[in-house]
Amino acid sequence: MIRLHGQSQILWPDHCVQGSPGAEISPLLNQALINNVIFKGSDPDIDSYSAFYDNGHLKETGLHAYLKRNGITTLYVTGLAADYCVYYTVKDAVLLGYETYLLTDATRGVNMQADDTQKAFEELRRIGAQLMTSDTLG
Repeated sequence: MIRLHGQSQILWPDHCVQGSPGAEISPLLNQALINNVIFKGSDPDIDSYSAFYDNGHLKETGLHAYLKRNGITTLYVTGLAADYCVYYTVKDAVLLGYETYLLTDATRGVNMQADDTQKAFEELRRIGAQLMTSDTLG
């Protein structure tokens, strides 16, 4: 962990590098219903775990404005990592007033400590996120 511009930041291995195959949407995913892509983590001076803000809540990604503009009030969240990016995205979504569902079976954590994912899930449930599995989707 380092401090950069007043923020604590973890030094992660490079991943999802802009312009690389690791940052592309998988061609195996049916993209017919994708009508917008929100980018995050593009500022080299600050991490951006949440899909809504950078870690300092100084800059928005545009996701909240997009959802509001399109009347979207319910979110289903999955992904990596449960104890970082997914955690902060779900937390911000709940705090912004979205009805937020976390699909636990479609989410995996880093687990720097063995129970980090479980702790993240418990905290998200405590603040109002609904935890569910993908087989319960209608």
